[in-house]
Amino acid sequence: MRRNGPLALAFHTLVILFVLAPLAIVVLVAFTPDETLTLPTHGLSLRWFRAILNYPDFIGAFFNSVKLAFLASTLSLTIALPAGLAIARARFPGRNFLNALMLSPLVIPGLVLGIAFLRFFAVIGATGSFAWLVIAHVVIVTPFVLRLILAAASGLDRSVEHAAFSLGASAWTTFRRITLPMILPGITGGWLLAFINSFDELTMSIFVTSPQTVTLPVRMYMYATESIDPMMASVSTLVIAISAAAMLLLDRIYGLNRVLIGNH
Repeated sequence: MRRNGPLALAFHTLVILFVLAPLAIVVLVAFTPDETLTLPTHGLSLRWFRAILNYPDFIGAFFNSVKLAFLASTLSLTIALPAGLAIARARFPGRNFLNALMLSPLVIPGLVLGIAFLRFFAVIGATGSFAWLVIAHVVIVTPFVLRLILAAASGLDRSVEHAAFSLGASAWTTFRRITLPMILPGITGGWLLAFINSFDELTMSIFVTSPQTVTLPVRMYMYATESIDPMMASVSTLVIAISAAAMLLLDRIYGLNRVLIGNH
C-alpha cells in the first residue's frame, strides 16, 4: 500500500487548517470582552454568552430548531427506511424513478424550494404553520437518510437472513433481530445528518417560517442584518459545541467510520 508523501500530507494539512480556521476564529471572538468582532481580544470573558440569556428570541428560536430538527429527521427516517430497503434489495417497475425522485431535493437549490413551498403553502392556506414547516424540512433532509440506508442495505449479507428464515423466524423477527442491527449504523448516521441539516437550514426556512416558528439560523440572519456584535459569535460557538458533542457521542457509541460508510 502506497503511503502519502510529504507533499500530500502538507496539502491535506493545509486543507484541514483552511476548513477549521474560520471555526477557530469564531470561537475566539465569542470570548472577547470588546464591543466589536475583533482579534486579538483584550482578554477572555463570558460577557456575550451571558448576553444570550437576555435575548429570549435566540432561546425560543433554538428550541424551535431543536424540535423542528428532531421531528423532521424522525419522520424522514420512517419514510427513508422502507424506501431504502425496497430500492436496495428489490427489483420492481419504477425503482430507478423512485430513487431519483427521493434524492432530487439534493440537486434543487434551496432558494427554488423556498419559493415553491411559499407559494404552495399560500395556496392551501398553511402559511405560518409549524406542521407544514416540518413537512418542508422532511422533504429536504430525507435524501440524507436515504443515501446512508442505501449504503448500509446494499452491503448487507443476506445469507444471515436466509439462515434465520430457515430456522423458522418470521419476517418481522428477522427484521428486528437481524436486519435492523446490521444496518443500524446507517440509520443512526442518516438520522444525525438529517438532524444537523434541518437544524442548520437557512435558505429555504426564510421563506416558510412565521414570527412564531422562527428557527435559530433565521433568527441569526435577522439579527445580523440589524447589527454585528460578538453575541453572534457566542451563539455560533454554542451551536459548534453541540454539533461536536453529538458527533463525539456517536463516535463513542458506533464509530464514525461505520456510521459514515455504512456496512461496506
